[in-house]
Amino acid sequence: ECPLCLLPQPPEAFPTLASCPHRSCWACLEQYLRLAVSESRVPVSCPHCPAALQPTDIHRLLPEPALRDKYEEFLLRRLLVADPGTRWCPAPDCSYAVFAHGCAECPRLTCGREGCGTEFCYHCRQPWHPDGPCAPAPSLVTPTAQLAQPEELAHGEALARAEAEDIKVCPRCSAFIMKINDGSCNRMNCTVCGCLFCWLCLREISDVHFLSPSGCTFWGKRPWSRTRRILWQLGMVLGAPMIISLAAGVAVPVITIGIPIYMGRKVLAGGPGSRRSSLSGCQQCLSVTSSVLLSLFVSPIITALTVGVGVPLMLTYVYGTVVLSLCR
Repeated sequence: ECPLCLLPQPPEAFPTLASCPHRSCWACLEQYLRLAVSESRVPVSCPHCPAALQPTDIHRLLPEPALRDKYEEFLLRRLLVADPGTRWCPAPDCSYAVFAHGCAECPRLTCGREGCGTEFCYHCRQPWHPDGPCAPAPSLVTPTAQLAQPEELAHGEALARAEAEDIKVCPRCSAFIMKINDGSCNRMNCTVCGCLFCWLCLREISDVHFLSPSGCTFWGKRPWSRTRRILWQLGMVLGAPMIISLAAGVAVPVITIGIPIYMGRKVLAGGPGSRRSSLSGCQQCLSVTSSVLLSLFVSPIITALTVGVGVPLMLTYVYGTVVLSLCR
């Protein structure tokens, strides 16, 4: 039975995949790949897991040559967009990539596509402007709104501001990304170039960005104000010794006592199919006792490592990163 369409199929209708052991029928995989390539979701992952499908499998499963060519084009564009030195020609219907490494000081670029030759700026990626600075980003106000009456124009600008909060550009490839600004997760992943960025500050981030004193929060509609951020940093600097001492004081007995209790219950609760079920009562008692004694010997070592590593890391973060941010 195919796990996607839930229809019984013969074994030969389930093609094997090189990336993972999951199996689906040929028709479902074809339809899945058609939708994924049409929506430019490249690389294409397995419909059952995050493993990326191999290009050989995609070429084998996609029947239309046009879709295979589109897949190759999207895959190439994905690789080029991830390169910070690549620039795309702004001419209509061109889509030609220019490798512009080291061109920041000489920003005049020329498209190398035969018959195009468009000149554009390395910085703003717009047609070349020799007599002036880079133009600002285009407004989201439509031309129709610009011709409206003042009351309608004010209403249109308010709508444009609301749309601007829901539509932002990727900091790496400048692709438009839409997210309902309802305070949900602010960790964004661009599907075009794979850039991981913060929705609030629009900067490329790492996984510890929301733990840093930047004011950006994992959930929320906007970053913290400067006053709130400074108060939070001062509270961390002044209250860190008490909080860290309290955390260490709770962790030491919990780890020291909790590990032997957990191991004893784990051994005692062995299932009926386990090896322990064939042991006699005396042997079971001996097994539980030995596991608890071994845990009593190991748990102080784990406690010392946890406290000895965790406390210096927390102190370094508070009196290093937080203090430096507070000084700035």
